[in-house]
Formats: sequence, structure tokens, C-alpha cells
Amino acid sequence: MLKGAIFDMDGLMFDTEQIWQKNWNLIADEMGIKLADEFKYAICGTSGRLMDEVCEKYYGVADGSVVSSKVKQRVHDDLIEFTPEKPGIHEILDFFEANGVKMAVASSSAEEVIRRNLKNTNTEKYISAVVSGIGMPNGKPAPDIFLKAAAMLELDPKDCYVFEDAFNGVTAGYRAGCRTIMIPDMSQPTDEIRAMATGGVYESLLAAIEGLKEE
Repeated sequence: MLKGAIFDMDGLMFDTEQIWQKNWNLIADEMGIKLADEFKYAICGTSGRLMDEVCEKYYGVADGSVVSSKVKQRVHDDLIEFTPEKPGIHEILDFFEANGVKMAVASSSAEEVIRRNLKNTNTEKYISAVVSGIGMPNGKPAPDIFLKAAAMLELDPKDCYVFEDAFNGVTAGYRAGCRTIMIPDMSQPTDEIRAMATGGVYESLLAAIEGLKEE
């Protein structure tokens, strides 16, 4: 078993990706826009300038930050008091703690949102490091966020698992040199993505635990 585990948050630890998608679509409706089906794949896991560029492409606006800032605020408001959990999140955190594995969260969301979600779900006690994609020079699918998380855990990236649900995140984990495990949420892996999920693809975090026990 490896020494570290780095978790994405939205759609992986918590069932929050649905809340993001709801608000992306609400804003589109208000603007009289119908988002293309591929939008949800393009936007998942992005942050910063890349997120804004995706907004500019699909919403047809000159400044994508106008759209992204509205969506971020609405998601923030939706998650103030309650954070829906993904099945198995407590079990896998317990499993890693019992095996002496250090854990981090590396998410495109703001640090304030990450820490609030951890507090709401009583999972903050497991997490040694939190890395936000906000302000990161290069967001996912670049590896920067996972490289920083590994450094904060004082571990080599190759000694860390990365748990991801989105294509951009799996790509980032692979490029960071981590053993990347995919738990699909909004989309099923393509052959290309499956090849980058070097730690395997599992239907749930609970299934991933069983796979890890066999290592």
C-alpha cells in the first residue's frame, strides 16, 4: 500500500457535482442558452482561467468569469449547511487511517468551501493537507494541484494514490505520476482515460477499498 492518498472533492468525496451542474444550467437558462452535452465533461474539475475559457466557449461570452463567479456563489449558498456525501467516504478514510496512510484533499473549489464541507461531514479530522485550485497557475488537467498536495504530505507523487471522478482530474493525477483511481460520477471512462487510471476504475469508494485490500 502506498503512503499517501489525495482526494478530489466534488463528485468524489461529496455528491456536489450535481449541484454545480444544476447551477451551470440555471445560469444558461437565464441567459437563454442551451448548453451542449459535452459541456459537463469540459467543465468538470476545472478552475481559474481554464474554467473561464470553457464558459466563454459554451456560453458565448467575452469574459467567462462573469458566468463562473455567479455559479460559484450559488453553489456556495447551496452548500452552506448541508453537504451530501458519497457512499463509502467515511469507510475509505477510516481504512487509510488504520493503515497509516496520510491524506489530503486537492479540489478545484475554494479552500473555504473545501474546509466547510469537511467540517459539515465530520471528515476534517482525517485530512492533513488541503489544496485549492483557486490561484493555482495551472488547473486540472495540469498536474500542479496534485504535485502540491504530495509535497504538503511530504511524499513523492509516485507514493500517492489520487482519487478522481472526472476526466480532467484523472489526467492531472496521471501527469503528476500518482497512482490514479477513478470512481466515475458524471461520466464513464473512455479507453484513453481508463489507461490513465493506473490504480483502476471502481464503481464506488467501497469497491475501491476491496481492491486496495488485495494489494
